[in-house]
Amino acid sequence: MDTILVIDDEKPTLAMFRLLLSANGYNVITAENGRDGLAVFERQKPPLVVTDIKMPEMDGIEVLRRIKQLDANTEVVVITGHGDMELAIQALNLDATDFINKPIQRLALEQALRRAKERIDLRRSKEDQVSVAVGEDASVIRFRGSLTSSSEPQLLDGFREAFALNQEKIVLHFDGNASVNGAGISILTQLLLDAGKRGNRVVIAGLPEHFKKVFRIVGITNLVDIEEAERNPWGEEAR
Repeated sequence: MDTILVIDDEKPTLAMFRLLLSANGYNVITAENGRDGLAVFERQKPPLVVTDIKMPEMDGIEVLRRIKQLDANTEVVVITGHGDMELAIQALNLDATDFINKPIQRLALEQALRRAKERIDLRRSKEDQVSVAVGEDASVIRFRGSLTSSSEPQLLDGFREAFALNQEKIVLHFDGNASVNGAGISILTQLLLDAGKRGNRVVIAGLPEHFKKVFRIVGITNLVDIEEAERNPWGEEAR
């Protein structure tokens, strides 16, 4: 049974999380403010944390920062106010796994936690994050897991391999459970600029909707097209 720590200063919200997550097989521990939440984390070291951003004692941004200092591999999902993308981007820059908005939707929560669990599994299995395939009309770079500074060598190799296939179009396909932080956005931006200089057209596919919003805000959509509809990008030969 996976253990998850939920930090929120609203007792009804904690009760909702406890009921919902317990029904989904989690061992749920809770804290009513950021300072207590950090103390619980230090004692129990759960692999998954969900924290509200705006709380007394210590806000969620500071909780996130300190948890990542204690254990960089902990998956942290932050809860932001509706439409508060500035805080969401700030959290991603501090290596938050994902963000969800209030009022909390059950589906959004389940998707965020599924993404977090699959990234944990990917890290444990040590599978490659990046693979390259030959599509019918494009080179396809498939990305799994969290796009962070540690992803840079694999992503660089993926783009080099895609360039070597000499197809004008490159599809960068994010698995549905992929995530990206601030360092990852910087790496991706530079790779897209390099692709543009080479005359390659890059299309991003499979990106979760809320990360599309982040990409629009930081300007990545000025460099690439983002496919709105899901499609199977796989071609004849996986490499």
